[in-house]
Amino acid sequence: MAQHCAPSSMVLQLTVRDVMSTPVLTVQANTSLKDAVQLLSDHHISGLPVVNDQGQLVGELTEQDLMVRESGIEIGPYVMLLDSVIYLRNPLNWDKQVHQVLGTAVKDLMRSDSHSCEASLPLPKAAAMLHDKSIQRLFVVDAERCPCGVITRGDVVRALALQDG
Repeated sequence: MAQHCAPSSMVLQLTVRDVMSTPVLTVQANTSLKDAVQLLSDHHISGLPVVNDQGQLVGELTEQDLMVRESGIEIGPYVMLLDSVIYLRNPLNWDKQVHQVLGTAVKDLMRSDSHSCEASLPLPKAAAMLHDKSIQRLFVVDAERCPCGVITRGDVVRALALQDG
């Protein structure tokens, strides 16, 4: 039987700033989907913040948005392990289905309900947000709402592992 232990006091003292990933790759609403897909692929990430001309967060674009929302493509089964998406079917076979989507812009598929937090947020509160909202990432924003980092479920798990190790 698994036992639930309280997080160590060191983890309770960490903030999002201590574990977030930087720098943040961003796209704008008028960025082509082809360019956004290339960024996701080249950097092995599953989501990008969408910013306006002032660099402020206005939404997000995820792999799931690309594969499902507009095209109706069934991405098939996948597993999330830390920050990685492991597809149980070969994503290279999606090329023909995805081709019709790539001619449009990020604004056509982006979500305007991106999830964000401040860098000073305690790590346990960020972990609770990730869990309660069933999301993979929080974009960390500064006082002007400009992305300055990203914290993922994997970042939280790694912080716990480092503290317990």
